[in-house]
Amino acid sequence: MKIGILSDSHTKTKLHNEALKFLVSCDIEYIIHAGDIVLEEHIKAIKDTNLPFVIVAGNNDNHLLNHINIKQEPYYFKIQDIKFKLMHIPHYMTPDSDIIISGHTHKAMVEYVNGKLFLNSGEVCAREKYLSEVMVLDISDDIYEVTTYNREPNKSEWNSNIRKFER
Repeated sequence: MKIGILSDSHTKTKLHNEALKFLVSCDIEYIIHAGDIVLEEHIKAIKDTNLPFVIVAGNNDNHLLNHINIKQEPYYFKIQDIKFKLMHIPHYMTPDSDIIISGHTHKAMVEYVNGKLFLNSGEVCAREKYLSEVMVLDISDDIYEVTTYNREPNKSEWNSNIRKFER
């Protein structure tokens, strides 16, 4: 199962749509947005992929809290037999799920501690650094494969880094 993960789109619609298009081209089966999606058109773009998805509210998403597709943090859910915890601000980093995903810091992070996978895909908006970032999590029966991707906003090629962890 392949999951596309992104966060912190803010008002950068072009970068959001390019990141989403790239993730879909990676043959993902699910989309997770870790907050600060900011614009309803970004939610619509995710819906238009026709893939299952979950979006958690970020600190810049208060105006979207009544939107049917925005979840409050921390949001717990399962995909197949794997328990996820999704939040924007990393206040709930306790290892009470198999995979813990956050956003907000604009810094990509991949850590595997005591059988728990902690992820932050970085920033789509290229605000803190001149990079747009996304992540693909590929889950097999015995491996978590995490591929982080980044690119300069004016470039078309995505750079990648792959890390693998035994489940």
